[in-house]
Amino acid sequence: MPAPDDRYSRQTRFVPLGEAGQARIHSARVVIIGCGALGTVQAEILARAGVGHLRIVDRDFVEYSNLQRQFLFDENDARDSLPKAVAAARRLTQVNTTITIEPIVADLTAANYEDIFEDADLILDGTDNFETRFLMNDAAVEANIPWIYGAAVGSYGIKMAIDPGRTACLRCVYPEPPQGSQPTCETDGVLAPITAIIGALETADVLKCLSQGRESVDGKITTIDIWTGALRQIAAPLRDENCPCCAQRQFVYLDGSRRAPISLCGRNAVQIHERSRPVNLADLANRLRALAPVRVNDFALRLEIDGYELTVFPDGRAIIKGTTDSGVARSVYAKYIGT
Repeated sequence: MPAPDDRYSRQTRFVPLGEAGQARIHSARVVIIGCGALGTVQAEILARAGVGHLRIVDRDFVEYSNLQRQFLFDENDARDSLPKAVAAARRLTQVNTTITIEPIVADLTAANYEDIFEDADLILDGTDNFETRFLMNDAAVEANIPWIYGAAVGSYGIKMAIDPGRTACLRCVYPEPPQGSQPTCETDGVLAPITAIIGALETADVLKCLSQGRESVDGKITTIDIWTGALRQIAAPLRDENCPCCAQRQFVYLDGSRRAPISLCGRNAVQIHERSRPVNLADLANRLRALAPVRVNDFALRLEIDGYELTVFPDGRAIIKGTTDSGVARSVYAKYIGT
Protein backbone atom coordinates (compact mmCIF):
# COMPACT_ATOMS: atom_id res chain seq x y z
CA MET A 1 0.00 0.00 0.00
CA PRO A 2 1.40 3.43 -0.90
CA ALA A 3 2.38 5.73 1.95
CA PRO A 4 -0.31 8.23 3.02
CA ASP A 5 1.91 11.06 1.80
CA ASP A 6 1.57 9.65 -1.73
CA ARG A 7 -2.19 10.36 -1.87
CA TYR A 8 -1.80 13.88 -3.29
CA SER A 9 1.57 13.43 -4.99
CA ARG A 10 0.26 13.88 -8.54
CA GLN A 11 -1.57 17.01 -7.43
CA THR A 12 1.37 18.59 -5.60
CA ARG A 13 3.68 17.93 -8.55
CA PHE A 14 1.61 20.49 -10.42
CA VAL A 15 3.93 23.43 -9.81
CA PRO A 16 1.35 26.24 -9.48
CA LEU A 17 -0.27 24.30 -6.61
CA GLY A 18 2.63 22.52 -4.92
CA GLU A 19 3.01 21.37 -1.32
CA ALA A 20 2.16 24.78 0.11
CA GLY A 21 -1.04 24.96 -1.92
CA GLN A 22 -2.00 21.46 -0.83
CA ALA A 23 -1.57 22.45 2.81
CA ARG A 24 -3.92 25.38 2.30
CA ILE A 25 -6.44 23.11 0.57
CA HIS A 26 -6.30 20.64 3.45
CA SER A 27 -6.96 23.38 6.01
CA ALA A 28 -9.94 24.82 4.08
CA ARG A 29 -13.66 24.55 4.78
CA VAL A 30 -15.94 24.41 1.72
CA VAL A 31 -19.74 24.41 1.70
CA ILE A 32 -21.58 22.76 -1.21
CA ILE A 33 -25.20 23.83 -1.57
CA GLY A 34 -27.07 21.10 -3.44
CA CYS A 35 -25.84 17.54 -3.96
CA GLY A 36 -27.38 16.63 -7.28
CA ALA A 37 -25.70 16.43 -10.67
CA LEU A 38 -23.35 19.35 -10.04
CA GLY A 39 -22.88 18.82 -6.33
CA THR A 40 -21.91 15.16 -6.54
CA VAL A 41 -19.15 15.96 -9.03
CA GLN A 42 -17.95 18.85 -6.88
CA ALA A 43 -18.00 16.81 -3.68
CA GLU A 44 -16.11 13.85 -5.12
CA ILE A 45 -13.40 15.95 -6.76
CA LEU A 46 -12.85 18.06 -3.65
CA ALA A 47 -12.84 15.03 -1.34
CA ARG A 48 -10.22 13.36 -3.52
CA ALA A 49 -8.26 16.63 -3.70
CA GLY A 50 -8.07 16.74 0.10
CA VAL A 51 -10.24 19.69 1.09
CA GLY A 52 -10.11 19.34 4.86
CA HIS A 53 -13.77 19.98 5.69
CA LEU A 54 -16.66 19.52 3.26
CA ARG A 55 -20.14 20.55 4.38
CA ILE A 56 -22.74 19.10 1.99
CA VAL A 57 -26.22 20.64 2.19
CA ASP A 58 -29.18 19.14 0.35
CA ARG A 59 -32.90 18.85 1.11
CA ASP A 60 -33.69 16.01 -1.28
CA PHE A 61 -33.51 12.21 -1.39
CA VAL A 62 -32.07 9.85 -4.00
CA GLU A 63 -34.37 8.66 -6.78
CA TYR A 64 -33.73 6.25 -9.65
CA SER A 65 -33.92 9.12 -12.15
CA ASN A 66 -30.87 10.67 -10.44
CA LEU A 67 -28.57 7.75 -11.23
CA GLN A 68 -28.08 8.77 -14.87
CA ARG A 69 -25.95 11.77 -13.86
CA GLN A 70 -25.43 11.93 -10.08
CA PHE A 71 -22.24 9.97 -9.71
CA LEU A 72 -22.03 9.38 -5.95
CA PHE A 73 -25.27 7.39 -5.72
CA ASP A 74 -26.27 3.82 -6.52
CA GLU A 75 -29.46 1.75 -6.72
CA ASN A 76 -29.36 0.92 -3.02
CA ASP A 77 -29.49 4.63 -2.17
CA ALA A 78 -32.52 5.08 -4.44
CA ARG A 79 -34.26 1.98 -3.12
CA ASP A 80 -33.79 3.18 0.47
CA SER A 81 -34.71 6.82 -0.40
CA LEU A 82 -31.61 8.05 1.39
CA PRO A 83 -31.12 11.81 1.70
CA LYS A 84 -28.58 12.87 -0.88
CA ALA A 85 -26.32 14.55 1.67
CA VAL A 86 -26.21 11.38 3.79
CA ALA A 87 -25.63 9.04 0.84
CA ALA A 88 -22.86 11.31 -0.47
CA ALA A 89 -21.15 11.45 2.92
CA ARG A 90 -21.24 7.65 3.25
CA ARG A 91 -19.61 7.26 -0.15
CA LEU A 92 -16.98 9.96 0.38
CA THR A 93 -15.87 8.63 3.75
CA GLN A 94 -14.80 5.52 1.84
CA VAL A 95 -12.87 7.66 -0.61
CA ASN A 96 -10.88 9.77 1.86
CA THR A 97 -10.74 9.10 5.60
CA THR A 98 -8.33 11.98 6.24
CA ILE A 99 -10.95 14.70 5.78
CA THR A 100 -14.21 15.64 7.49
CA ILE A 101 -17.51 15.23 5.62
CA GLU A 102 -20.48 16.97 7.23
CA PRO A 103 -23.89 16.15 5.69
CA ILE A 104 -26.79 18.50 6.39
CA VAL A 105 -30.27 17.45 5.27
CA ALA A 106 -31.95 20.83 4.94
CA ASP A 107 -32.92 23.70 2.70
CA LEU A 108 -30.69 26.75 2.70
CA THR A 109 -32.96 29.46 4.12
CA ALA A 110 -32.85 32.89 5.70
CA ALA A 111 -33.27 31.15 9.05
CA ASN A 112 -30.23 28.85 8.81
CA TYR A 113 -27.73 30.43 6.41
CA GLU A 114 -25.54 31.82 9.20
CA ASP A 115 -25.08 28.37 10.72
CA ILE A 116 -24.54 26.70 7.35
CA PHE A 117 -21.92 29.21 6.21
CA GLU A 118 -20.18 29.49 9.58
CA ASP A 119 -16.37 29.39 9.16
CA ALA A 120 -16.71 28.74 5.40
CA ASP A 121 -13.74 29.66 3.23
CA LEU A 122 -15.69 29.16 0.00
CA ILE A 123 -19.22 28.31 -1.18
CA LEU A 124 -20.09 26.15 -4.18
CA ASP A 125 -23.34 26.32 -6.13
CA GLY A 126 -24.80 22.90 -6.83
CA THR A 127 -28.42 24.02 -6.66
CA ASP A 128 -31.06 24.37 -9.36
CA ASN A 129 -32.96 27.61 -8.67
CA PHE A 130 -32.33 31.34 -8.56
CA GLU A 131 -34.10 31.93 -5.25
CA THR A 132 -31.44 29.88 -3.47
CA ARG A 133 -28.63 31.38 -5.54
CA PHE A 134 -29.69 34.92 -4.68
CA LEU A 135 -29.75 33.94 -1.01
CA MET A 136 -26.24 32.48 -1.40
CA ASN A 137 -25.11 35.65 -3.15
CA ASP A 138 -26.47 37.90 -0.38
CA ALA A 139 -24.88 35.75 2.32
CA ALA A 140 -21.53 35.55 0.53
CA VAL A 141 -21.38 39.31 -0.09
CA GLU A 142 -22.43 40.09 3.46
CA ALA A 143 -19.76 37.79 4.95
CA ASN A 144 -17.15 38.42 2.22
CA ILE A 145 -16.90 34.77 1.19
CA PRO A 146 -16.00 33.84 -2.41
CA TRP A 147 -18.43 31.55 -4.20
CA ILE A 148 -18.77 29.82 -7.56
CA TYR A 149 -22.01 29.97 -9.55
CA GLY A 150 -22.82 27.12 -11.91
CA ALA A 151 -25.87 25.79 -13.73
CA ALA A 152 -26.68 23.19 -16.38
CA VAL A 153 -29.76 21.99 -18.25
CA GLY A 154 -30.14 20.05 -21.48
CA SER A 155 -26.69 20.16 -23.09
CA TYR A 156 -25.86 23.72 -21.93
CA GLY A 157 -23.98 24.92 -18.88
CA ILE A 158 -22.57 28.13 -17.38
CA LYS A 159 -20.01 28.95 -14.70
CA MET A 160 -18.83 32.16 -13.02
CA ALA A 161 -16.61 32.81 -10.01
CA ILE A 162 -17.67 35.58 -7.61
CA ASP A 163 -15.26 37.31 -5.22
CA PRO A 164 -17.25 39.87 -3.21
CA GLY A 165 -15.81 43.36 -3.38
CA ARG A 166 -13.57 42.53 -6.33
CA THR A 167 -15.72 40.95 -9.05
CA ALA A 168 -19.31 41.38 -10.13
CA CYS A 169 -21.76 39.56 -7.89
CA LEU A 170 -24.66 37.49 -9.20
CA ARG A 171 -27.11 40.39 -8.98
CA CYS A 172 -24.77 42.59 -11.02
CA VAL A 173 -25.36 40.10 -13.83
CA TYR A 174 -28.93 39.06 -12.98
CA PRO A 175 -30.63 41.95 -11.12
CA GLU A 176 -33.82 39.89 -10.80
CA PRO A 177 -34.66 36.20 -11.28
CA PRO A 178 -35.42 35.20 -14.88
CA GLN A 179 -39.07 35.84 -15.69
CA GLY A 180 -41.56 33.47 -17.27
CA SER A 181 -41.23 29.76 -17.91
CA GLN A 182 -37.64 28.53 -17.68
CA PRO A 183 -36.16 25.23 -18.91
CA THR A 184 -35.63 22.63 -16.20
CA CYS A 185 -34.12 19.16 -16.11
CA GLU A 186 -37.68 17.84 -15.84
CA THR A 187 -38.96 19.63 -18.95
CA ASP A 188 -35.83 19.75 -21.12
CA GLY A 189 -33.77 16.89 -19.75
CA VAL A 190 -30.06 17.06 -18.96
CA LEU A 191 -26.99 15.19 -20.15
CA ALA A 192 -24.47 13.88 -17.66
CA PRO A 193 -21.42 15.22 -19.55
CA ILE A 194 -22.53 18.85 -19.18
CA THR A 195 -23.17 18.59 -15.45
CA ALA A 196 -19.83 16.83 -15.02
CA ILE A 197 -18.01 19.53 -17.01
CA ILE A 198 -19.60 22.45 -15.18
CA GLY A 199 -19.05 20.80 -11.80
CA ALA A 200 -15.41 20.16 -12.70
CA LEU A 201 -14.88 23.74 -13.86
CA GLU A 202 -16.32 25.00 -10.59
CA THR A 203 -13.97 22.82 -8.58
CA ALA A 204 -10.99 23.98 -10.64
CA ASP A 205 -11.77 27.51 -9.47
CA VAL A 206 -12.04 26.19 -5.92
CA LEU A 207 -8.60 24.56 -5.99
CA LYS A 208 -7.06 27.66 -7.53
CA CYS A 209 -8.73 29.98 -5.04
CA LEU A 210 -7.81 27.88 -2.01
CA SER A 211 -4.22 27.21 -3.03
CA GLN A 212 -3.26 30.56 -4.54
CA GLY A 213 -5.65 33.02 -2.95
CA ARG A 214 -9.00 34.40 -4.01
CA GLU A 215 -7.44 37.14 -6.13
CA SER A 216 -6.14 34.42 -8.49
CA VAL A 217 -9.64 33.63 -9.75
CA ASP A 218 -11.22 35.96 -12.28
CA GLY A 219 -14.93 36.51 -12.80
CA LYS A 220 -15.21 35.69 -16.48
CA ILE A 221 -18.29 33.75 -17.58
CA THR A 222 -17.81 30.38 -19.26
CA THR A 223 -20.62 28.78 -21.27
CA ILE A 224 -20.56 25.38 -22.96
CA ASP A 225 -22.96 23.44 -25.14
CA ILE A 226 -21.71 19.86 -25.45
CA TRP A 227 -24.22 19.01 -28.20
CA THR A 228 -23.25 21.79 -30.61
CA GLY A 229 -19.65 21.96 -29.41
CA ALA A 230 -19.91 25.67 -28.70
CA LEU A 231 -17.60 26.97 -25.97
CA ARG A 232 -17.45 30.63 -25.07
CA GLN A 233 -15.69 32.71 -22.46
CA ILE A 234 -16.97 36.19 -21.78
CA ALA A 235 -14.79 38.84 -20.15
CA ALA A 236 -15.56 39.35 -16.50
CA PRO A 237 -18.55 41.70 -16.24
CA LEU A 238 -17.94 44.96 -14.43
CA ARG A 239 -19.41 45.48 -11.01
CA ASP A 240 -22.67 47.42 -11.13
CA GLU A 241 -22.16 50.61 -9.13
CA ASN A 242 -25.88 50.57 -8.38
CA CYS A 243 -26.15 46.87 -7.57
CA PRO A 244 -28.61 46.54 -4.68
CA CYS A 245 -26.50 43.74 -3.19
CA CYS A 246 -22.76 44.39 -3.50
CA ALA A 247 -22.93 48.19 -3.91
CA GLN A 248 -25.90 49.22 -1.76
CA ARG A 249 -25.59 46.18 0.55
CA GLN A 250 -29.31 45.57 0.67
CA PHE A 251 -29.56 41.89 1.50
CA VAL A 252 -33.24 41.36 0.85
CA TYR A 253 -32.94 37.57 0.49
CA LEU A 254 -31.55 37.21 4.00
CA ASP A 255 -34.61 38.49 5.86
CA GLY A 256 -36.94 35.86 4.39
CA SER A 257 -39.23 38.38 2.70
CA ARG A 258 -38.42 37.08 -0.78
CA ARG A 259 -38.98 33.43 0.10
CA ALA A 260 -42.18 31.83 -1.08
CA PRO A 261 -43.82 29.47 1.41
CA ILE A 262 -43.74 26.72 -1.21
CA SER A 263 -41.49 25.95 -4.15
CA LEU A 264 -41.71 23.68 -7.13
CA CYS A 265 -39.17 20.87 -7.17
CA GLY A 266 -39.06 20.66 -10.96
CA ARG A 267 -40.62 17.21 -11.21
CA ASN A 268 -44.41 17.57 -10.92
CA ALA A 269 -44.01 18.17 -7.21
CA VAL A 270 -44.41 20.90 -4.63
CA GLN A 271 -42.26 21.37 -1.58
CA ILE A 272 -43.95 22.54 1.60
CA HIS A 273 -41.16 24.19 3.53
CA GLU A 274 -42.75 26.80 5.76
CA ARG A 275 -43.36 24.27 8.55
CA SER A 276 -40.83 24.73 11.36
CA ARG A 277 -41.97 22.11 13.83
CA PRO A 278 -40.25 18.72 14.18
CA VAL A 279 -42.14 15.58 13.25
CA ASN A 280 -41.66 12.21 14.94
CA LEU A 281 -41.43 10.03 11.85
CA ALA A 282 -41.97 6.77 13.73
CA ASP A 283 -45.19 8.04 15.31
CA LEU A 284 -46.38 9.45 11.99
CA ALA A 285 -45.62 6.12 10.29
CA ASN A 286 -47.68 4.23 12.84
CA ARG A 287 -50.61 6.57 12.26
CA LEU A 288 -50.43 6.42 8.46
CA ARG A 289 -49.95 2.66 8.09
CA ALA A 290 -53.69 2.22 8.57
CA LEU A 291 -54.17 4.16 5.33
CA ALA A 292 -51.34 3.03 3.04
CA PRO A 293 -47.98 1.22 3.02
CA VAL A 294 -45.28 3.39 4.57
CA ARG A 295 -41.51 3.39 4.16
CA VAL A 296 -39.60 5.13 6.92
CA ASN A 297 -36.03 5.50 8.12
CA ASP A 298 -34.17 7.99 10.28
CA PHE A 299 -34.19 10.57 7.51
CA ALA A 300 -37.58 10.52 5.81
CA LEU A 301 -41.01 8.91 5.55
CA ARG A 302 -42.64 8.06 2.23
CA LEU A 303 -46.06 6.83 1.23
CA GLU A 304 -48.28 6.81 -1.85
CA ILE A 305 -51.93 7.67 -1.32
CA ASP A 306 -54.78 9.15 -3.38
CA GLY A 307 -52.51 9.40 -6.41
CA TYR A 308 -49.85 11.43 -4.57
CA GLU A 309 -46.45 10.49 -3.24
CA LEU A 310 -45.61 12.15 0.08
CA THR A 311 -42.09 12.45 1.46
CA VAL A 312 -41.90 13.90 4.96
CA PHE A 313 -38.71 14.98 6.71
CA PRO A 314 -38.01 15.25 10.46
CA ASP A 315 -38.11 19.07 10.39
CA GLY A 316 -41.72 19.05 9.13
CA ARG A 317 -40.81 19.79 5.54
CA ALA A 318 -42.54 17.65 2.90
CA ILE A 319 -42.48 17.05 -0.84
CA ILE A 320 -45.86 16.31 -2.43
CA LYS A 321 -45.37 14.60 -5.78
CA GLY A 322 -48.22 14.37 -8.27
CA THR A 323 -49.24 18.03 -8.48
CA THR A 324 -47.85 21.47 -9.25
CA ASP A 325 -50.82 23.20 -7.59
CA SER A 326 -49.76 24.72 -4.27
CA GLY A 327 -53.30 24.68 -2.94
CA VAL A 328 -53.65 20.95 -3.62
CA ALA A 329 -50.27 20.29 -2.02
CA ARG A 330 -51.22 22.21 1.11
CA SER A 331 -54.48 20.29 1.30
CA VAL A 332 -52.71 16.92 1.03
CA TYR A 333 -50.21 18.00 3.69
CA ALA A 334 -52.94 19.11 6.06
CA LYS A 335 -54.96 15.97 5.48
CA TYR A 336 -52.25 13.43 6.23
CA ILE A 337 -49.63 15.28 8.27
CA GLY A 338 -51.51 18.10 9.96
CA THR A 339 -51.52 21.88 9.92
